[in-house]
Amino acid sequence: MNMGGIYSSKQVEIFLRNMFYDKNILTTKSNLLRKFIANMIIFFRKKEANEIYNQISFKTPILKITNILAKKLEDELNIKVLIAMRYTPPFSSKSIRILKKEKIKDVLLLPLYPQYSTTTTKSSTEDFIDTAKKNNLKLNIKTIERFYKLDSFLELICKEIIKTKDTLKEDETHLIFSAHSLPEKIIKNGDTYQEELEEQVSLISKKLEEKGIHFKKTILAYQSKATPVKWIGPSLEHILHNIYPINNNKNAIIYPISFAIDNAETVIELSIEYQEVADELSFDNYKVCACPNDEDNFIQCLKEIVINEKKYFKRI
Repeated sequence: MNMGGIYSSKQVEIFLRNMFYDKNILTTKSNLLRKFIANMIIFFRKKEANEIYNQISFKTPILKITNILAKKLEDELNIKVLIAMRYTPPFSSKSIRILKKEKIKDVLLLPLYPQYSTTTTKSSTEDFIDTAKKNNLKLNIKTIERFYKLDSFLELICKEIIKTKDTLKEDETHLIFSAHSLPEKIIKNGDTYQEELEEQVSLISKKLEEKGIHFKKTILAYQSKATPVKWIGPSLEHILHNIYPINNNKNAIIYPISFAIDNAETVIELSIEYQEVADELSFDNYKVCACPNDEDNFIQCLKEIVINEKKYFKRI
């Protein structure tokens, strides 16, 4: 399960509408007010979003990669693996139809969000459950809510950071973990996302130090602010503007910590838009790590999670 991606100009409005109509994203209690606010956001953001996605010819990688990942995981586990995206096709309704047709009753939901958030994990699982109910399909559903502390997953991240670092001198390089931001109101209402991110950064930093990797500074920053209200920070742009040269060097490695699959936020925002910011600031090196995507080690992580599911899920 994941948020989905935009693959044509026709899908821009679909994505924006489904996202901002989501009660877990715009948390106002009034459905009417939520739709009004959502429609205003869509009106002002649609043109800009089209221009942004046009930079990669609307070829968001998330669905293609997820399809490959699902097939590999299906082969590894010898079980049926389906895809359900939250805001663009294939929606959960497609998976529900397949489950109904094949008379499958036991379902394990695996949201590909490493940390739990009401805006991601809760939203995706609620959507699936509601869709099943609307289709009069009774299922035995279990869900994996988070996997950010899984040791093999942390090792996978460390490996990618070290690979990306390559020959850069650690004492002249900042390691920046970039996460999708959230409105402060959501965090204050009890969402554990920020707390889990901070814990994960601490765990990864400890592992890197144990491997003898010591960066000049390790920072957690946030990206993708979407509405005028106050969002959690510091912003990635703010951090980049406040990294000063050491011996005339400016080096930054970015790890997209809140994503397991590359998407618009990584291939456009981090790799294109923030690269431009880094260029304007005369960075010597600005490198963005790849997400785990469909690589074999990540397949093994997910396999481990599914096999040992009792440690990671709760019954719904």
